Amino acid sequence: MMVAMAGFCLNDAITKYSSQSMNMAQVMLIRGAFASLFVGLLAWQRGALARSGSMLQPLVALRVISEAGATVSFLVALAHLPIANVSAVLQALPLAVTMGAALVFGEAVGWRRWLAIAIGFAGVLIIVRPGFEGFSIYSLAALASVACCAVRDLATKRIPEAIPTLLVSTATALAMTIVGAALLPAMGGWTPMTRDSTALLALAAVLVVIGYQFIIMPMRAGDISFIAPFRYTALIWSILLGLFIFADIPDPPMIVGATIIIGSGLYALYRERVVGRRKIVAESTGPTMVPDGI
Repeated sequence: MMVAMAGFCLNDAITKYSSQSMNMAQVMLIRGAFASLFVGLLAWQRGALARSGSMLQPLVALRVISEAGATVSFLVALAHLPIANVSAVLQALPLAVTMGAALVFGEAVGWRRWLAIAIGFAGVLIIVRPGFEGFSIYSLAALASVACCAVRDLATKRIPEAIPTLLVSTATALAMTIVGAALLPAMGGWTPMTRDSTALLALAAVLVVIGYQFIIMPMRAGDISFIAPFRYTALIWSILLGLFIFADIPDPPMIVGATIIIGSGLYALYRERVVGRRKIVAESTGPTMVPDGI
C-alpha cells in the first residue's frame, strides 16, 4: 500500500511539474495515451478485452464520466495549489463515499460515523478556508474532484462482477485521452514537446500502472481494516515532494485540517471494525480511490 501511494504521489508531482510548460489538457492527452497503451496491453494479455462491448454498460459509462470530471478538476487544482493541499482534501474521499452510500444506497451508518463525517469535512473547510484571505478558487476544483470520485466509487460498487476490472480501466484511460484532446483548443492549444517532457509523462503513466498493481496486491491478500490506514501515507509523500521539488511549505491551517481529516477517517475505519462489517469506506480505499490516469 505504501509503495502504491508513493507511485501515485510521484505521478502527481510529475504532472504538476509538467503543467509549468504545457496546459493540463495536453498533459491529459499525452499521459492518457501512454496509460491507454500500457493498461490496454495488460488487459489484452489477460483476455479482458474479449468483452469490449461491456464498455457501453450504463454503470461503466457513469464511472467513466465521473472519472473524467474528477481528473479534470483534480488536474486544475493540482496546477494551481500546493500538492500537499490537494492531497489533503482528497483524503476526505472515504468519508464522502460513506455519506453517499448512506444517502443513495441506504447503507447503515451510525451516529458515530456521521459525526466522523461532519468533523472530517470541517477539516476540509479549514484547508479550503472559504471566505478568508487564504482561500483559492482552485480549492473548489479539489472539492469537485472529491465529489466526482465519490460518484465514481458508488457506480463502481454496482458494476456487475462479470465485467473485468482491467476492461473498466482501459475504457477510463481511453476516455481521459479523448477528454484531453477535446479540451486542448479551449485550454490554449498544443505546446511543442521536448524529448524530456514526453519521457516524464510516459514515466507518470508507468507510475500510475505500478500504483494500481501494488494497491491491488494488499487489498486481495490482507485484512482491509489493517491495510486501509496506510493509504494516508500519501499525504506524507505529498508534503515531502511539495517541499523538495516545489519549495511548498505546509501552513498551519493545512496541517490542522489534514490531521482532522485523517483522524476522522481512521475513526470511521475503527467503527467499521467494531461493528464487524466491511462497509464502503474500506472498499473506497481500493484500486478506485484516486482518478485513473492521475
